[in-house]
Amino acid sequence: MSTVPELFGSMVFDDKVMRARLSAEVYESLRDTIRKGKKLDLSVANAVADAMCAWAVENGATHFTHWFQPLTGITAEKHDGFISPAPDSHVLMKFSGKALIQGEPDASSFPSGGLRATFEARGYTAWDPTSYAFIKEKTLCIPTAFCSYGGEALDKKTPLLRSMEALNTQALRILRLFGNAEVQRVVPNVGPEQEYFLIDREMYLKRKDLIYTGRTLFGAKPPKGQELEDHYFGAIKPRVKAFMEELDEELWKLGIYAKTEHNEVAPCQHELAPIFTVANVASDHNQLMMEIMKKVALRHGMVCLLHEKPFAGVNGSGKHNNWSLSTDTGVNLLSPGETPYENAQFLLFLVAVLKAVDEYQGLLRLGVASAGNDHRLGANEAPPAVISVFLGDELSAVLRAIETESPYAGTEKRRLRLGADVLPRFNRDTTDRNRTSPFAFTGNKFEFRMVGSSDSISCANIMINAAVAEALRQFADRLESAEGDFDANLHELIRESVSKHKRIVFNGNGYDEAWIREATEQRGLKNLRTTPDALQMVLHPENVEMLVRHGIFSEAEIRSRYEITLENYVRTVRIEALTMADMARREILPALMRYRGDLALSVGAAKQAVPVLPCRSDVKRITQLSSLIDAIDEATDALAGCIEAMDGDVTAQAFYIRDRVLDAMSALRGVCDEAETITAASYWPFPTYGDLLFGV
Repeated sequence: MSTVPELFGSMVFDDKVMRARLSAEVYESLRDTIRKGKKLDLSVANAVADAMCAWAVENGATHFTHWFQPLTGITAEKHDGFISPAPDSHVLMKFSGKALIQGEPDASSFPSGGLRATFEARGYTAWDPTSYAFIKEKTLCIPTAFCSYGGEALDKKTPLLRSMEALNTQALRILRLFGNAEVQRVVPNVGPEQEYFLIDREMYLKRKDLIYTGRTLFGAKPPKGQELEDHYFGAIKPRVKAFMEELDEELWKLGIYAKTEHNEVAPCQHELAPIFTVANVASDHNQLMMEIMKKVALRHGMVCLLHEKPFAGVNGSGKHNNWSLSTDTGVNLLSPGETPYENAQFLLFLVAVLKAVDEYQGLLRLGVASAGNDHRLGANEAPPAVISVFLGDELSAVLRAIETESPYAGTEKRRLRLGADVLPRFNRDTTDRNRTSPFAFTGNKFEFRMVGSSDSISCANIMINAAVAEALRQFADRLESAEGDFDANLHELIRESVSKHKRIVFNGNGYDEAWIREATEQRGLKNLRTTPDALQMVLHPENVEMLVRHGIFSEAEIRSRYEITLENYVRTVRIEALTMADMARREILPALMRYRGDLALSVGAAKQAVPVLPCRSDVKRITQLSSLIDAIDEATDALAGCIEAMDGDVTAQAFYIRDRVLDAMSALRGVCDEAETITAASYWPFPTYGDLLFGV
């Protein structure tokens, strides 16, 4: 059996493999392309392709694919065999540099938001050498960008790479002002914590809502949920442990730094957290992680649910996006050091993040907007829809001292005494954690806790990178043109920025309704509760101007993503509504009628056998069922009417869903869930919440 170090990266054409299989000249040329963005020569590409093909075939691969991330939210692949005709009527296994660098999938069948007409089919995939190729199921997967014939980005990788380049450009300007000429590149590092649910596959197959939508559209609260808090960090069940062990092995083969796994708060909910890596690679790895989770779960007789809210009444799933900035010399620019008050460079980058989050709240919110995530945000289990930044006591005190030009005494490190001599004593951190904050500083990074569990992390990181790049640009412009003493100008810039953007800092309970009122009414922060509300932000002129200025999107690309995201919202909720109506009419109502009929028959038989009044509880139950059957029928008709009345452009439909359809769905669910509580278990047509949550 292979050890973990032997297993890790064994299916990845990584730096170690390239160093061993490429000539020194080719290897250094490729490294310059990866590190410095230099143009890749075709002769180098041919040499890399030859080595890549030989390595892949040795490891069992028969095909290759350009693996890309279209605007569908999942990945896409078109497989081509390595085989090429040989003179003796046999085949050779060949792969060219041209095939490595560029592919051509049909772009007409992917979302384009109006960038491409249906008949305009040509699109291109372009190799991203900064993300290593890997073998998955006997196929060499080459991470690529995806663009249209006209060069417009049709994927999530391209804008992410653009945002990273913009952030690098502006961060280097700041570092040069501090006299740092050594650093050649600054990159955002990301560690996304992935939450998910595991349920029994046989039960899953009995529920159309889970099959069609990924979440339960009906379900009464079971006698036990997460009230006892006995699942969080609890002992992992053998069946789940076996799944986690195989999942780790599959991820490690692909060079994914899967590290921490545990039970989450809700029953059958779990989390997997990786070690930090460069944002672009972290995004690729997270897409792979979600795909492999689903496949491994099936092999263990389970289904992995990645929906943000698969069950009402228990916690949903997010994907905490831990974001930091690092140099190619190994320095974390968000590390405050032992004396943050004296660390001017750290303070400047810190206030740049505050400025970015404050001025571009709308972009950060729309970066996590989806129909599924709307069920989490603001629901007292996840961050509120109002964005704020948690800094903790020490950094808040530092910034307060700078703003008021007052002395800063520092925070004394306190040793924790745990009351037993055998237990170790250790220093307490200078700041606590705040699990209710949407954007929390956690020592040397920021944790953006609003990302949905099924989302690509690219969207959120594009907006974070872009907003911080813009803040750094403005800082660099001012400092480069300032006259006089640099330190004095720097101090004044930090002081002014703290004063202007302190409204975004909140260290208290983000779930408190009083905070929401304070945030919106007194501080003027945005409360964008739904996807239709949030998506309007991307069309605001100042946001369009900023994204275009940094080359992250063109105006046409911005409009296309607005259209695509709203279309996804409309289609998602419409499918959910149609599924609800179908389940109510074809499963729930027939089951209730059958139960009512059997009760009536039993009452009639009892009256014939014993000429006395029927049991009062039976009559009561029949009356209740009759009333609920009528209510369900009416609510189903009302929901169907709402669906049929949807009209207008995609924006109008999205707001109609927000204002009408969701209420109609809630009304239908309410009466169906009530009916479940008085229906005999043997009559209810599909597994209940109790079955699903405690069935593994």
